[in-house]
Amino acid sequence: MQTVTLNNGIKIPILGFGTYQITDPKEAEQAVIDAIKAGYRHIDTAQSYMNEEAVGRGIAASGVRREELFITTKIWVENVSYDGVKASFQRSLDRLGLEYVDLLLLHQPYNDVYGAWRAMEELQEVGKIRAIGVSNFAVDRAVDLAEFNKVIPQVDQIEINPFNQQTKNIEALKAEGITPEAWAPFAEGKNGIFTNEILSNIGKKYNKSVAQVIVRWLIEQEVIVLAKSVKPERMAENLAVFDFDLSAEDKAAIATLNEGESQFFSHADPEMIRWMASRKMNV
Repeated sequence: MQTVTLNNGIKIPILGFGTYQITDPKEAEQAVIDAIKAGYRHIDTAQSYMNEEAVGRGIAASGVRREELFITTKIWVENVSYDGVKASFQRSLDRLGLEYVDLLLLHQPYNDVYGAWRAMEELQEVGKIRAIGVSNFAVDRAVDLAEFNKVIPQVDQIEINPFNQQTKNIEALKAEGITPEAWAPFAEGKNGIFTNEILSNIGKKYNKSVAQVIVRWLIEQEVIVLAKSVKPERMAENLAVFDFDLSAEDKAAIATLNEGESQFFSHADPEMIRWMASRKMNV
């Protein structure tokens, strides 16, 4: 598996298995087992996904040594404070059945981000977390966090897909030493992405699926990709992307799909911020 080296020297597999919306405990556990069996070594979860226990059971049942795996979880908004991180991160570790995680992210750019970050720095110092980062942070917010704290975020996990390509933000994050990571690379199937003519025609050239074309497009930008499926055959397919290269013509065609806006919602929308602030999950 190809890796990306973060700004603190930690290596992360460039292709990870996402577990968002896999809420049934048995299905989530089996999906993690199947993903690791298929060859994934990078597993991504979050407090708000409500599946950390099932993910932990899948990790334990996989038979793969802990040090061969890269595990990410995220702190939900209600826990974004110094004390909130310290308490809720331990609960996440307990649910996962782990002694440490490889990457811990602040899931959203709200609440007491700076207090939370100081707690994460301390947890990193004592070896409970190997890398720390953010999710859904605009570049200016990530840079602000970096400039006024000891540790520069190692990762910013943001929405990146053919309809919301974030090219300038990817470049800006890299310039700051922050590695971009893509959530919703397939836009959760929106806009008929899996039957898109441009992506389908590129796939036909290489005997690849639309999903494989998208994953390859991101990998060639050195963006970490999170792909999700509960079907073992799709898991294997999404991993089979290291035997072809997109041409400049292919990339130019994909660039024409960019709509320049989220396929889901704006993180600057006051109504969304209020909704997240009110969403108490007791995680």
